[in-house]
Amino acid sequence: MPFRYFIKQLLLPPGILLLLLLLAWGLRRSRPRLAGWCFALGLGGFWLMSLPVMVEWGARGLERVAPLSQSQWASLAEQADAIVVLGSGRERGDPAWGFDQPTGVGLERERYAARLAKASGLPLLTSGGLHYGTPPTEAALMAESLLSDFGVAVRWQEGRSCTTWENAQFSAEVLQPLGIKRVVVVTQAWHMPRSVWSFEHAGFVVVPAPVGFLGVDNARPLGGWMPEFKSIWQSGQLLNEAVGQLGYRLFYR
Repeated sequence: MPFRYFIKQLLLPPGILLLLLLLAWGLRRSRPRLAGWCFALGLGGFWLMSLPVMVEWGARGLERVAPLSQSQWASLAEQADAIVVLGSGRERGDPAWGFDQPTGVGLERERYAARLAKASGLPLLTSGGLHYGTPPTEAALMAESLLSDFGVAVRWQEGRSCTTWENAQFSAEVLQPLGIKRVVVVTQAWHMPRSVWSFEHAGFVVVPAPVGFLGVDNARPLGGWMPEFKSIWQSGQLLNEAVGQLGYRLFYR
């Protein structure tokens, strides 16, 4: 995990952009033209990532699965046998709570899954392993939060996975021996195509339930052409997902 983590952080923005800026500084005297290009690419990359309009446009290319309409929620029991909520990391030791919490993205998924479960009566599985090797699992954190915050009990926990592919494979090991092969998958809209692909390859029939769409009107002044720090994080998530989709098709067959 550490090696994979460091490679990922260095080769994807913003890590690669910082490296370009450092390279520009180091080459400013010996190779000024190359240093200029590195500086332009590094700074230009940060500027593009900071624009809400770029987040909006980038998300539209990834969010290829339509949302469920609320009229479909109650009928999900006719299409699936369980709801699977995918983990998204965790927040470490917030003193307000005294213990680790799901991320904001995770809470968004939980809230939507809770609504779907209440409307359809379908049982829930939370999927997510140890975050950088430290307990509790993401699955356990989400299960506790779903019960305490949303009043929905989780029937199964899959606490071994560290990737989307493993979410699907290890969820299959829990559910398929019980005869469950039709699942509603809850995750971010930009993450849904890779999730559907992974769960289908694990032998499931998938009903996608995307949430957290970013490819909508950004509702910012000047159409989102003013930089915002939040957009850098969102752009990083989208770029990571785009690389992930390509990588899965190359390495998982």
